[in-house]
Parts: sequence; structure tokens; C-alpha cells
Amino acid sequence: MGAWNRQSTAEQVASHLRGELARGRWSGLMPGQKLLAQDLGASHNAVEAALRQLEREGLLLGRGPGRRRQILLPGQSQSRPLRIALLHYERVASTEGYVIELQHLLTEAGHTAFFTEKSLLELGMNVTKISRLVKQTEADAWIILAGSRKVLTWFSEQPTPAFALFGQRDGLPMAATGPDKQVAYANVTRHLLSLGHQRIVLLARRPGGASETKLSEKAFLAELESQGIKTGDFNLPAWEETPEGLRDVLTLLLRVTPPTAMIIDEAPLFAATQQFLAGKGIRVPQQVSLVCTDPDPTFEWCLPTIAHIRWDSAPVVRRIVQWAANVSHGKRDVKQSLVPAEFVPGGTIGPPLVSGESIRVE
Repeated sequence: MGAWNRQSTAEQVASHLRGELARGRWSGLMPGQKLLAQDLGASHNAVEAALRQLEREGLLLGRGPGRRRQILLPGQSQSRPLRIALLHYERVASTEGYVIELQHLLTEAGHTAFFTEKSLLELGMNVTKISRLVKQTEADAWIILAGSRKVLTWFSEQPTPAFALFGQRDGLPMAATGPDKQVAYANVTRHLLSLGHQRIVLLARRPGGASETKLSEKAFLAELESQGIKTGDFNLPAWEETPEGLRDVLTLLLRVTPPTAMIIDEAPLFAATQQFLAGKGIRVPQQVSLVCTDPDPTFEWCLPTIAHIRWDSAPVVRRIVQWAANVSHGKRDVKQSLVPAEFVPGGTIGPPLVSGESIRVE
């Protein structure tokens, strides 16, 4: 095999096998792992890792456990079925309509798409715990839903292809997609300001913590500041992402300086906030206006109608399915795309309380 360099053993084995394939040493089916290990004097684990790398590069096609891999000649368009792990932000994500549709289409394309045992929220966005989960999971590719910048940076540095669905992915060398909410957030804020609202709160998911501000959140804060409103923790509060944490932050907000309008991140949190306010006898929109940052099928049944940000999930699903097809053919795909999003006014928005009136929650 020649002189060893500072590459790992698996990388050196992969490089050697890559050269032998280019020279046409084998054709049809690749020799088995055991025979290669004996021939090269390398461990079985190193040889297996090298063979998987060549699969990802599209030089070999896996044919199932215990079966020799097929050699793909240059120009061959054969694809290989992928085991695609979906690392969700929280367990409820697996019930979203577009996620179910994504799993269906990936399965239809011959892949196996499955959710990991633990979510990002359960793992605390901890890269050490996530890397351990990845090592324990048999997967050829990963889809990460709403990852923090730190988490997505780690995935972008791994050899296994990864796709960022939502999350802080801007500028990273990895495929990604999601709605472009930056303009929509600004339009929501501008509309609320035009009605006379001054105390506006954005209750948002913050995967990377308070130190990581998304572009949409920056657009919200910038719009307030453009009207001379000094922004701070009141407008974008930090909170523990649990049912108890949501209750606590809402109680604190309404007790100290009640907001006249709230922009709520995602439909489940919006519904929980509505329930909390109703339990306290607070009327929407008479006493507080509400906007949801996402669409939801249940909104069509609501009267008054729900003010929200609308975006089409179909192009998002199509983009991920196309990425999986590219990966299955051994193509490198790191394209990032955005889906347009728009603000849809609704009956949950109204003018703020007249001067002198206020609400309090004890």
C-alpha cells in the first residue's frame, strides 16, 4: 500500500481502494471486507469505514448486510438506497404534516427515513451528546430540524451528508432549506406598530440560546428600533422551552409590563398561549393581539381568523427529496434555498387598549 501518511487508517485504505478501482483491478463486485482486511493488513473496522466512504462517493453500491458491494463504473447512474436519520428539534415535529409527507416520499424513492430516539431538545443541543448519538446510529445521511449554529457547524464538518431543515445554517457548507421569514417578520411588526402597539413581544424558539439571534428576530428588533423603541429582554425574552417554562414567562410578562401584542413562534406554542390567556380571562385581540409565525391546518376552522406567517411546505419537501436523490447517486449537494413567506393579517390582531387601561396576571 506504500508509505503511510497522517491520514487515519480508514482514509488510507479508502485512498488505496480508490486507486485500485481506477486502475480496474476489480470489476462487478468488490471483494468482501474480510478478504480486503487480510490483503491490506488493516483492521476490519478500518476497511468497513473505507468501503462506506467509497459508497458515499458513488464508487460502490451497497447491496445489503452480508452481500458484496457492487462496483459502479464512471458514468453509471445507479443509485443506492439510503438510511436517512431525522434528528428532530422535539418529538412533536414527527407529527407535522410536511414531515409525514417527507417520510412518505423518501420511502417511495426507496430510502429508509427514521427519527432518532432522542431529539435535539432532549440532548440539550449538546454537540458531545449528539456526536455520540450519531456514532450509535446506522445512517447514510442526516436531516437536522432546527439545529443551532454550533450543532449545524458540527454536522457540516462530518463526512456523512447532512441537510439542515430550518436552523442557523446560513453560510455553512451543507444543503439546507426553509422559509424566508425575515421580510414577513418586519411586515408583522410594522403592521402592529401602525395600529399603535408599542409593547410588542416575540416569544421565539432559540435553539442556540439567548446569544444566538436569528435573522428574522433581528428584523423584528430592527423594525422596533426604527420607530425609536428601545429593545431588550422584554421584546425577545429567554425562557425554558417546557410547558412550565412557557407558563412562567407568560406570567412574568403579564405581571410586570403587559405586552399589547405578542408574536408566537410555531402553532403549538400559539395554541398553548391562547389557552393560557383564556384561563386568565384575557381577551384576544381586545386586550392583547396575537400572531403565529407559522401556518397550521386548524387555523381554517378558527373564528376569529388567526393572524400568521404563511409559507408553502411543498417546495421544502421537494428540495430534501432531490438532495437525497443526489446523495444516493454519489453527488455532493450543498445548495441552500429559501421558500417565500408572507404575513397574513387575521382577527387575532387589533388596536391596543386605550390609555389608562391595562391587564395584570398575579
